[in-house]
Amino acid sequence: MNAAFRFRQTWVIARLHLGRVFFSRRSFWVYLLAMFPAVVFLANGIQMKIQHRWVPSRATPVALLESIQEGAREDEVIEKAGKPIKDRSFQVKNKKHQIRHMRYFDGERWWDLSFRDGILQRKHSRRIFNFTQDRLAFAGMFQFYYLRLAIFFGCLGIFANLFRGEMLDKTLHFWFLAPARREVLLAGKYLAGVIAAVLIFTVGAILGFAMMLWPHHAAQVTAYWQDQGLSHLFWYASAAALGCIGYGSVFLAFGLLFRNPIIPAIVVLFWENINGVLPKLLQKFSVLHYAQSLCPVPVPTNDSMPILIRLLISPADPPSTFTAVFGFLIVTALVLWVASWIVRRLEINYDTD
Repeated sequence: MNAAFRFRQTWVIARLHLGRVFFSRRSFWVYLLAMFPAVVFLANGIQMKIQHRWVPSRATPVALLESIQEGAREDEVIEKAGKPIKDRSFQVKNKKHQIRHMRYFDGERWWDLSFRDGILQRKHSRRIFNFTQDRLAFAGMFQFYYLRLAIFFGCLGIFANLFRGEMLDKTLHFWFLAPARREVLLAGKYLAGVIAAVLIFTVGAILGFAMMLWPHHAAQVTAYWQDQGLSHLFWYASAAALGCIGYGSVFLAFGLLFRNPIIPAIVVLFWENINGVLPKLLQKFSVLHYAQSLCPVPVPTNDSMPILIRLLISPADPPSTFTAVFGFLIVTALVLWVASWIVRRLEINYDTD
């Protein structure tokens, strides 16, 4: 009965805070952080659709473009393939060489031809609709931007102000006078922040994923959904949700401990981004270590990248899914236990805040 009563108190406190979390002025930029990937992929999709619709009227037969070999002269290429869609010439700084770039289109792919002093040096083609490349682009944006920056700073804005904002507004004492234990107040505020952050950032991840798929051919998208699509979407949303839960607990504790949570947040941001080069034991004390290991597609890397950079952007020894989720919840519970210990001993002194 006592546990049920405390749960009801927790839910009432959370419900009272939800409106403030969702509709406060500082929440506006949290929405911008969450929706930025969707906007980027939407703009990219619109550009791809426009290119595919209007450029084919000037398409060059693919056989002609494939027959052009490196070493061909500019006039030979124009005579064979016709006038390019784009044509740009310039001189290098030392003015000894004339550089020219031509672009052609075969109905599905762009062909970029690079000339130096009238001789073709390089020929490169790329598809307008490259499903594999776009999925890798989403994986990179999700892990580089969404987990490391958007969720991090979004949760900083939401959770650090749950107590610190009340202190600045000089209203926290009203909550402490309420007939509820301080641990219950902490749980209610944390629950409100988790509901808001998880909803905002999982919806943002799902919208970004949808905008990444939108411009591609229906047959490719259907085959992807039937194969791995639903699984990938689930794990992206799960990684976003667990990131909100973990960072939320850390920044809630910072809001109780520090007058200015920005400075310790910068320390945590540095810690999270060097996690891949830390000893294995220290790697376990990181939200990013667990959240990133749940991502279904590894971060695209290049073998030419320095080893240190590759370690920084991907976990050196990612845990299994079960270990990631279990270890993540253990770390979060430990941080919340520390926060509950702090809030029980918290003394309000508005003069110092």
